[in-house]
Amino acid sequence: MIQTIKNNRLSKRILASLVFAIALLLTHSSQTALAESSLSSLIKEVQPKIVKIYGAGGLKGLESYQSGFLISAQGHVLTAWSYVLDSSVITVVTDDGRRFIAEIQGADPRLEIAILKIEAEDLTHFNLDDSVALSPSERVLAFSNLFSIATGNEPSSVLHGYVSAVTELKAKRSAYRTTYKGKVYIVDAIVNNPGATGGALTNQQGQLAGVLGKELRSSINNIWLNYSIPISEMRDSIEDILAERSINRRADEEMDKPSQPITLPKLGIVLLPDILNKTPPYVDRVIAGSTAEKSNIQPNDLIIFVGSMLVSSQKELREELSYIDQDDLVQIMVLRGDELVDVTLNEAE
Repeated sequence: MIQTIKNNRLSKRILASLVFAIALLLTHSSQTALAESSLSSLIKEVQPKIVKIYGAGGLKGLESYQSGFLISAQGHVLTAWSYVLDSSVITVVTDDGRRFIAEIQGADPRLEIAILKIEAEDLTHFNLDDSVALSPSERVLAFSNLFSIATGNEPSSVLHGYVSAVTELKAKRSAYRTTYKGKVYIVDAIVNNPGATGGALTNQQGQLAGVLGKELRSSINNIWLNYSIPISEMRDSIEDILAERSINRRADEEMDKPSQPITLPKLGIVLLPDILNKTPPYVDRVIAGSTAEKSNIQPNDLIIFVGSMLVSSQKELREELSYIDQDDLVQIMVLRGDELVDVTLNEAE
């Protein structure tokens, strides 16, 4: 009798344990399903804000596509400043498959960002005022057109990871070639593959945190760096560009030109042959004894700004110089290797 009572008690304990275990399993399964459903809904909310960008490329294995995302209902697209934008035709494809020809409204090479403008209204977009700062170990989502998988209304790629470090990219200056020297999020996810450049990094709630950087590989150990530039690092620059304080001069802009404008020959600058529709303004050589030589302009310099005006082609460079009198100072910015250099030229001296 005693043994039977003990067996019954043991059976009840086992049964209670099984019931408790099943309850835990069901609760965990329910929570997992709920979390997956929530994440799926969040991704669907973010997807309409992501765009695909197509432009220059195709030479020497360079991809002709990258990513971007909408930052206004009026069609402003934030993306990475790269060779892909060095094209006479830049195409932006929205999440619903619509295709637009985009114009470069402005760029900041120091931050490696650019803002494009497409003619559209009432677009779903990120509100920069709601952007967030991230901390190490925080989980993140990376949205981009990875490997150009999406070409129409297909959804962009989404990667899940976390922030492994918040650091200064200039600490890696000897290893990585990039013009940007500032704070970055190092992400524990392969977020900087072809096509991902310019994509959006968000937190787990879908709030914008950063712009996915370019493909960077260490010259020391050949390791790729997966990083994102925080929105906080570029807010002032974005506001300047949106306010049109750093833009290409509009072709229809009415402004008197001086009777004796500055020219490249007067400065002593000889560019590479202008053979493309949008040949970049690379310096081929500098005339001995010229203003350019005295100002330390060097062969292979890429002229990217005249004053506050972005010049992405030789035609735009010559046009911009035509607004400057030969007796005035010429402020330009050149890309020399992986360094941005400000130069002041005075042809009157």
